[in-house]
This record gives sequence, structure tokens and C-alpha cells, in this order.
Amino acid sequence: MKKISVMRVPFDAITNDGAFNKAKGFLQQEGLKKIYTPNPEIVMLAQDNPKLMAALEAADLVIADGIGIVVASKLKGLGINERVTGIDLMDSILSYCGETGKSFFILGGKPEVAPLACKRIEAQHRGIEIAGFHHGYFSEADEEAILEEINSSGADALFVCLGSPKQELWIDKYKDRLKCKIAMGVGGAVDIYAGTLKRAPVFYQKIGMEWFYRLTQEPKRFKRMLVLPKFLVHFIFKG
Repeated sequence: MKKISVMRVPFDAITNDGAFNKAKGFLQQEGLKKIYTPNPEIVMLAQDNPKLMAALEAADLVIADGIGIVVASKLKGLGINERVTGIDLMDSILSYCGETGKSFFILGGKPEVAPLACKRIEAQHRGIEIAGFHHGYFSEADEEAILEEINSSGADALFVCLGSPKQELWIDKYKDRLKCKIAMGVGGAVDIYAGTLKRAPVFYQKIGMEWFYRLTQEPKRFKRMLVLPKFLVHFIFKG
């Protein structure tokens, strides 16, 4: 599997099917595998955050969750030709867990959101087992208890929905102590599964414009969206 450097962040040049096959392999192996889903915003954050960069560099699978990454790759012919979104890969993993009787744990979201997301996932994926869930409103003093809760649950897959860079740093911090087989940072996926946040219609997904749809739903994200042109300029001249 070819590794591509985008502003020092190592991406896997992989398709959706390829990423899913890697994830299935992880679930059949011993030891923790870390999956991250950077978009241009996260790549830019990593430029000034050595701990985030180190976490991304230590990942077992890094997928291009952001059309800006694909565009940047094509500009320089690096080989990332397909966007692989975190929520699509998560859904494939959940389907596989349902088919094989494996379990999952969700960490993140508001207190009322995480259990709702788990219930909806259970309804969508027959055979899947909810190992547990915990909201994302915790302090550092709570982390030991949360770690014990995850490990004692016997979860095969852990989905950490704390937003970046918190989710990547949390996984990296406990990578040697987590007993699950996959730990994946998936940001706002918990809200989408719970139904408290709508995903863009398929049309927007196919043309890589989910970011625009989300902007129309949450105009306050406008300042965050300005990172995309900044990212492309930085990549073209320094990338």
C-alpha cells in the first residue's frame, strides 16, 4: 500500500474497498490498529501541532476524508484518486461487525447523543453488539475510568468522536493500553448516526461537496471553511 505525503501527513493511497479490506484485516488480528481520517483542516492543524503530526505518522491507516486532499494529490500526481470518508468506512466496519457478531464502543458526543447513536446503529446492523458508550464531556481525571470501561467491555472496534485534534491525541495517548482491535477517530459521526445532524444528500457526496452542504446547514462554519484555499496554496508552494 503506497504512502503519500501531503504536507508531511502520511496518507494511504487507497480506495474505499481497499480501506474496508484493511479494516477487516485489522479486526482479525491481535493488537490495536489506529485509523485516522484527516481533511485539509486537520492537515493544517498538524503543521503547528507536533503531537498531532506524530499521532498521524504513527497511524496504521490514514484515509483522505476531504475533497481538498484528493484535489491536492491530483495537482501533483501523487496517487490519491478517491475520497474515502470516515463515516463511510465506519459504516462498512459496522456492517462487518454485524455479520461477524463483533462489538463496538462509541466515545464522544453529548450525553444524550451517544446512546441514541448506538440504538440506531443496532437497528441498522443486525447481529451487531453494543459493547458500550460514553459521552465526550469528560475531564482528564475521568480518563482512567473511561479506559477501564472500554477495555472491560470487550469491544472490538472503538469509534472516538471527540473532534480533531482531541480524538487523535486521545487514541495516541492510550494506544499501548487499549485492548480493542480498531480505534478510529470519526469526529461528528456520532451526531449523524443519532440523527441530530443530517449528512449531505448523495448528490453532494458524489461530487465532493459535502462541505458546502454542511456550510448551508451551519453558516457559523464559514471561517473554518477558509482553511481549504489556504491549504491548497500552502500545498502547491510548500507541500
